[in-house]
Order: sequence, then C-alpha cells, then structure tokens
Amino acid sequence: MSYTAPVIVSNWNIASDALGVVFSSGILGMAIGALLLASYADKIGRKKIILISIIIISIGVILTGFSQNLYHLIIFRFFSGVGIGAMLATTVSLVSECSPIRSKDFWVSFVLAGYPVGAILAGYLSNIILANYSWEWVFFIFGTASLVFIPIVYLFISESGDFLNTSQNKTQNKPVLSLFSEAYLNKTIKLWMAFFFSFACLYFLISWIPKLVTESGLSLKLGIYSGTIFNLGAFFGIITQGYFSSKFGLKKTIFCFLFLTSLIMTQIDFFIGTNFMLIVFGILGFTIQGGFVGLYSVAARIYPSEFKTTGIGWGIGAGRLGAVIGPLAAGIFIVSGLGISSIFLIFAICTLISALVTYFISIEN
Repeated sequence: MSYTAPVIVSNWNIASDALGVVFSSGILGMAIGALLLASYADKIGRKKIILISIIIISIGVILTGFSQNLYHLIIFRFFSGVGIGAMLATTVSLVSECSPIRSKDFWVSFVLAGYPVGAILAGYLSNIILANYSWEWVFFIFGTASLVFIPIVYLFISESGDFLNTSQNKTQNKPVLSLFSEAYLNKTIKLWMAFFFSFACLYFLISWIPKLVTESGLSLKLGIYSGTIFNLGAFFGIITQGYFSSKFGLKKTIFCFLFLTSLIMTQIDFFIGTNFMLIVFGILGFTIQGGFVGLYSVAARIYPSEFKTTGIGWGIGAGRLGAVIGPLAAGIFIVSGLGISSIFLIFAICTLISALVTYFISIEN
C-alpha cells in the first residue's frame, strides 16, 4: 500500500489524512487477526491457521486491486490485515517451538526476516509495474503470487511438536485469561506497552516514508525506493539482532537497537531534502525493525506452549493499537503543518519508551 500511495493520491485527488485512514484500516485488521484468529492456533494447530491466513491475505490483496473508491480500499486493506496479523503471531509460535533453546532467538528473527525481504521485492517490482501499468496491477500480481504458497505450506510445513504434545484439555482452558494470572500479569502489561510504542513508530515509518521523501523534494521514484532501502536495512538489522541476542542477551540487544532508533530520529533535521535521507532510512530500518522483531522473541519466551500463540497474538494485537494511531496521527500532523523533524521527534520518544519498558520485562528462559 505504501508503494502505491503516492500514485493513488495523485489519481484520486485525496488528502494525506484520508490515506492515513487506509493505512490504519490494514493495521486494525492485523490487530483483529492477531487477537482473535491467531488464538485458534492454540486450539486447532499452527499449520491450519497459517493456511487460513494465506487464503485471507491472497483474496484481500487481489480485491484491493478492484477498489473504486476510498471505502473499498479501507475494507479490503482491513480484510488483508486480518490474515497478516494471524500469520505473524502463529509463525513466531511455530518457529520458537521447533528451534533449539540456545538459538531460539536467532531462528525467530531469521524467519521473520522474510517479512522485509518480501517488502524489498515488492518495492522493486512495484516500481517496474507502476512504470508500465496502473497501480491496480501491483495488487493483482502480488495477491496471485501469494496463492502459490498454499500448496507449499500444506506439503512441506509440519505441525509444532509442542502443540501436538499438549493435551486437548489444557488448550481448551481459556488461554486469554491466563495472560492476566498472577504469574504473567506484570509481564503481559510491559510486553503490551513495548509493542504499542514500537508499533507506533514502526508503522509511521513504513506507511509514510515514500510520501515524506517526495514531500521533502525528492522524486517519486526515489520515494518508492526509499521504502525498499528501509526494508533492506530491516533485513540485516533483524538478522544482526538475532545473532547478538543469542550472544549478549535478548533484552540488552533490543534496548540498544531501539535506543539507537530514537537517537537517529532526533537528528533527522540534518538530512531532510538531501539524498542522505535514503541512507538514514536504511539505518532506521536496521535499528527499528531489528529491535521490534526482538519483541516477538520476548513474547515467545514469556508464555508456555499451552497459550503461547494467544500470548503473542494478544501482545501484537494490543500493540497494533499503536500501529493504528501512528500513521493516522502522522497524517493529521502533516495536514496541520507540523514539520517533519517535529513529527520524527514525537515518534522518537515512543521508541525510547519501548526500549526502557523492554529492558525491565522479566524473562525466565
């Protein structure tokens, strides 16, 4: 959506704050998917939810290409988001339960690094598609490509051994309420806060980078590639974070990544309007995504298999409230005339709060 946003704004002559509603609708869908659909992975299995998620994502993305107005975009982005939210939470559970304890943090990060890799590919191909076809074809092509993974997942991904070994009675016990038991309440609240503030910053950057680049005076082509550079940095950041977490500790590594993100964002004024903006976005992708993905590993370590996916999903879902507010608030800030450096400062504070809260979450294993 962020890659096609500048073209849609131009073609439909809509305001930036209206586009913020579209961004937020997709993120709201992700929250619903993580909260509700992902929770069923603790009842019917991780693999089944992943398959259902792929079907939802594929249909939603294809339908987005048929949008005729802003309301269609909002509805179809919400529907696509449901599948994405469930997919991410369930994938984390599956990977964490299939990985050796000593390298679990690395493998969770390694698999989630596929997310920015897909975004890099999307940015590169979107630029080619938009140069030759209308924006609708971006969604037609990628939605159809997603369908290819249904047989791949069905044939080659195995169910979690931990899930299969968990008795049916345990998985039937109201897993959501377990998150608020005396043993997990403090951890749950801190995890939700960390997700909330990091989500707010991350999705502000993901949603608005191409638009902010073009508004700072650079070309539409560079605006589209800025998102690709951001995700390229994200890939290396996620892998690096996973490695450092295995070597030096998960919480310390996440704190350093998120603190650096906050520091860099306070200095954005020095790079506005220059080609160095692209380099800065690459560095921000490295730090914010690296630190943010580490929170998935934190969630996977906090909760047992009986309600692991529920715990991860509800942490993501609660955090996505920040992801909804972030892009929406940014659109309002831009329309109100607030400068880019001031907007970055606001979200830098959000990232710093996330870093501090994460550092004080108790992880036992």
